[in-house]
Amino acid sequence: MATSDLRVGVFGVGALGRHHTRILGGLPGVERVGIHDPNPETAAAVAAEYGVPIFGSFDELAGAIDAAVVAAPTVAHVDLGTRLLERGVHVLIEKPIAASVAGADELIDAARRAGRVLAVGHVEFHNPAVAALLAAGGAPRFVEIERLGVFTPRSLDVDVIADLMIHDLQILLELDSSGIHEVRAVGIPVLSGRIDIVNARLAFASGMVANVTASRVSGERARKLRAFYPDRYRSLDYQAQEIKGYRLESNGGEKRILPESIAVEKGEPLRLELEAFRDACLGVENRSVGGESARAALAVAVEVARCAAGSAAGA
Repeated sequence: MATSDLRVGVFGVGALGRHHTRILGGLPGVERVGIHDPNPETAAAVAAEYGVPIFGSFDELAGAIDAAVVAAPTVAHVDLGTRLLERGVHVLIEKPIAASVAGADELIDAARRAGRVLAVGHVEFHNPAVAALLAAGGAPRFVEIERLGVFTPRSLDVDVIADLMIHDLQILLELDSSGIHEVRAVGIPVLSGRIDIVNARLAFASGMVANVTASRVSGERARKLRAFYPDRYRSLDYQAQEIKGYRLESNGGEKRILPESIAVEKGEPLRLELEAFRDACLGVENRSVGGESARAALAVAVEVARCAAGSAAGA
C-alpha cells in the first residue's frame, strides 16, 4: 500500500455493498480502510469473508477516509451523502441518487459547496458493451430495451423503475441528449406493494422514440437493448457484453445488408465503476456518472412512475 493511496470506506454492506468491499480490497491506488453497517451480523459476515475492519460508528469511519461508497437503502442516501460531503469526503452513492429530485439537488449542492466528487453507481453505464455502443456513435431513431429479472427481496424500498429501469433511462439520455418531451407508461404491482413491472414509451425532442420494459417478477433474466438507425441496426446484450450489428450499404442503386463489427473488451462493470470513481477523486480523466447525470435519470424515472401509477390506479 502506497502512502498516497486513496483511503476508502464502505457504508452499507448488504447485497451491493459486499461486492464494493470485495473489489476495493484489490483495486490499485486504493486503501480499503473499513466498513460500517447498522446490522452487526451483516457487518461481521462481510468482515470475516474479506478480512476488512468493522467501524462501530459512522463518525469513526468517516473520520478515517478520503472517499466513501454509500450502499445503504435509498431513503438514507441524502443524509449519509451530505454528512460525508460536508466532512470533505468524496462520495460514490448507489443508484438511484436519492428518493426524490429534491434530495438529488441537496446532494449536488453539498458536493459543490465542499468541492468534492459526487458519483452515482449507475453500474450498467460501465458495462463495456454500453461503452462500445456509445463510442460507435450515430443517432438511433428507435430503441427497444428489455430488462427482466426474477423476484428477490432486495431493493423493495423502491419500485422497479428506480430499481432496474433507471439504468436504461440514464443510458438513453447518453444516447440522445435532446431531452424527453413525452412519457407514457403502464405498470402494475405484483409481489410487492410497489410497481414490479412497467413499460414506458419515451419520445425525445430529436424524434427518437424508446420503448422500455422492466420487470423484477419474470421467470428468467434478460437484459437487451436494440437500436435502429437510418442505415444500421445494433443489438446489445448486457449480460454477454456483446453487440451484433448490421449496416445498409448502397452501391449503384443496389442495397445490401452487411455485418457491422463492434469490438467489446469485456470486464466487470462494478470494478470499472470503482476505477472511474477512484480516478475522479484523483483528478484523472474518467467515465464516472456524476450527480447531474444521475439527477436527470431520476427525473425521468419519477415521471415514468407518475404515469405508471395512474395506469395502475385505473386498472
